[in-house]
Amino acid sequence: MNSSPETLSAEAPAADVVLSARGLARRFSTGSALRSAKVSAVDGISLDLHAGEILGIVGESGCGKSTLARMLVGLERPDDGTLSYRGTDVSRGRARDRKRLREGVQMIFQDPYASLDPRMTVLDIVTEPIAAARAMNRADRRARAVELLELVGLGEDMLTRFPHQFSGGQRQRIGIARALALDPDVLVCDEPVSALDVSVQAQVINLLGDIRRRLGVSIVFIAHDLSVVRHVADRVAVMYLGRIAELGDTDVLYDTPSHPYTQALLSATPTATREGRGRLAQRRILAGEPPSPVDPPSGCRFNPRCWMATDECRAVVPPLRPFDAPGIPLRDVSCHHAEEAVGLPVG
Repeated sequence: MNSSPETLSAEAPAADVVLSARGLARRFSTGSALRSAKVSAVDGISLDLHAGEILGIVGESGCGKSTLARMLVGLERPDDGTLSYRGTDVSRGRARDRKRLREGVQMIFQDPYASLDPRMTVLDIVTEPIAAARAMNRADRRARAVELLELVGLGEDMLTRFPHQFSGGQRQRIGIARALALDPDVLVCDEPVSALDVSVQAQVINLLGDIRRRLGVSIVFIAHDLSVVRHVADRVAVMYLGRIAELGDTDVLYDTPSHPYTQALLSATPTATREGRGRLAQRRILAGEPPSPVDPPSGCRFNPRCWMATDECRAVVPPLRPFDAPGIPLRDVSCHHAEEAVGLPVG
């Protein structure tokens, strides 16, 4: 069941929306041919990416973040729902429209060791997208590669080297340069710093912020480190088992989380909020593991681990709805009891 509304509370005018997902769903077959089952990796995601913003996506491992990322760049086609790039449906559109998506929305992968071909030089890696998509002679491609390397803080002398001659941080910079080769206006970053040392993480994060300021690109930043996401993102979407639990401005979610799952995530990361755990009255510790996506629970998927779950939660899927109240800034939340979660009187 798709519980996401067609209109979200924080939505900007259509002209400001670069990438728009409505009810995106992706299912995979698992098991043998005789006993196959469907896994809903993403189940009814609706969100917008606005021009020039950084949208953070957080959640536990296996919640569907990477599958969503692959759909946003066109590497996976949704089973249900639509994906629109600059107002055009590209999820099942014409080849010309999907080509626009592939050029305008580029991905930065998690592992800088696995995402670069070890047999290619930096010159060939960075200019491969140009050679595939545009008519440009080798001299011009080299000049473009030099420009891109300078943009990410690397020098022309590195063009003839191979990936094994670089550190992890340098390899990720090369991957960023490759993603920028076709002048995209959206970068989808799938945990781009999780494989790097902490000191190098800050450098790559600062580089992405500088690229956003200089080029005006929009960024989808996927991570499991909530402190990192708070540092970089303008808005944050919290995912749980293929669905969005909460979506809103970064400071709003971190200072006044209204979904029990968001509260639990922040409670496990004491430094993620401006004042330790923000407005949380007590530490929230989740019991058990996330349910299997092969057999998700009925109603709210978080209900088996939620300390506020009721019969309504176990039977009815909560819609992603606008939520605000006196002293509680506007955001979208998928919870029947958001008012109680933030300590508001009910009834």
